Amino acid sequence: MKSFILLLLLSICVGTSLAQVPDWSTSVAAIIYNRCSNCHHSGGIAPFALMTYTDAVNNATSIGFDVNINKMPPWPPDPNYSHMAHERILSSTEKTKILAWVNGGTPAGNLSLAPPQPVFSTAGDLPGTADLTVRIPTYTSPAATSDMYRCFVLPTNQTADQYITAFEAIPGNRSIVHHVLVYADTTGQSTALDAADPGPGYTSFGGIGTNNAILLGGWVPGSSPLKYPTGFGTKLPKNAKLVIQIHYPTGTAGMQDSTQVRFFFSKSPVRDVFIIPVLNHSTNITPALVIPANTVKSFVEQQYFPLDISILGIAPHMHLLGQNIRSFGVAPSGDTQNYINIPKWDFHWQGFYLFDKIKKFSAGTTAFALATYDNTTNNPDNPSSPPKLVTLGESTTDEMMLVYFVFSYYQPGDENIVIDPGNPAGVNTTSPLYKSVELFQAYPVPAQQEMIAKFYLNKAATGSLVLLNMEGQLVKSVLNNSQLSQGYSTQPIDVSSLPSGTYMLELQTGNSRLRQECVVLH
Repeated sequence: MKSFILLLLLSICVGTSLAQVPDWSTSVAAIIYNRCSNCHHSGGIAPFALMTYTDAVNNATSIGFDVNINKMPPWPPDPNYSHMAHERILSSTEKTKILAWVNGGTPAGNLSLAPPQPVFSTAGDLPGTADLTVRIPTYTSPAATSDMYRCFVLPTNQTADQYITAFEAIPGNRSIVHHVLVYADTTGQSTALDAADPGPGYTSFGGIGTNNAILLGGWVPGSSPLKYPTGFGTKLPKNAKLVIQIHYPTGTAGMQDSTQVRFFFSKSPVRDVFIIPVLNHSTNITPALVIPANTVKSFVEQQYFPLDISILGIAPHMHLLGQNIRSFGVAPSGDTQNYINIPKWDFHWQGFYLFDKIKKFSAGTTAFALATYDNTTNNPDNPSSPPKLVTLGESTTDEMMLVYFVFSYYQPGDENIVIDPGNPAGVNTTSPLYKSVELFQAYPVPAQQEMIAKFYLNKAATGSLVLLNMEGQLVKSVLNNSQLSQGYSTQPIDVSSLPSGTYMLELQTGNSRLRQECVVLH
């Protein structure tokens, strides 16, 4: 009898455990689509696609391992140090669901309840017609056994200064474009370098071969288009040449690319945004950037600011010996303001980061950067074997230590300007493929006895879900001021008593009101 009771209890526990395993359709698919598929899709930079249940199951072991060690999605900055706009990180809930799904046997659930697969635009994510679009000449990557950093020089044909309020890079071949950096050059140096190298473009590792170019921004897989808050813009000088540096990884030889960049200009006066290496290896580093062979060495950079400024973003830069880098400011009062901390530097995943909210940098503040370099055999990225003396320079075997600040001169109230409103209290929203609130097409079409509503929320909210007739009159209240969970949800709706016809499904949360047509047919 005791054995029977024990077996019964065990079976109940096992059944309960299985019942709690998240499934692909209602729990995991939306997370993968929001956090992973923008790199993991056909033609994307990732080595395999994550668009279907089969894709995910076939790569479940890799997914579980990389998610567990926080390797994927790639997001080098420490979110506990300082929050950035559009962070590519998993929330603790999302991570728990993915790991439980992998470890629980990767159940599919009812695949008809899964959210629709995302569609990736080849025309860009910024709406509207760009004021300037430039495209590199079709280029065949030669990167067989080493990475290629190729710079393409393109005219702007702008006879007057313009102010860039938004821009985006659109890789011509996402499977080979690792990252894109965009500069404006008025010195003519890039043109000379281009002319000296059989085209198209010229090769330059790290920078673009001149320290006098103006950095306009960059793109890495999964990043959002650069869009400044209203009233801010980066100056594009008249008659400047654009220099687009593209990183083509090893193994892409023979594959072609024709990346383009879209620029949106201000139609009214804006405040200047400057992107300058405030902390740099030339003027404010201690000691000099010299790293002897077989040593691990740290450096400090600091810069005093006599004026109030408003910091919109930050972009650290090192080469292959870099191990970590951190930047912060110390006010005259002694208070510390955190900017960015990258505890595990990865040259292949460096980014261009805006803060979720503008930071005020008070007059009298000193900005600091601390970085460590490993020039030993313990560093798998060390370009020299055996290690050699490394000093400041632009080439692969040289090193750099730069921290670009994206800033404007301060005006009262700047510190209240939000750049990423979808990132409150540290909750990640990633500029998702699904918007902050999304109502999908209900299933099935047409519905007979039951309809399944599908929706996504980037954070928990109070909301209502109703059915309306085509005159906008209430037909059925499904959820009324109910607490809706963060993430993807499905809601069954009994439509057996409704007359056949076309209806409107409406989801309301806060100031958001979304509608989808649906059909009932008996």
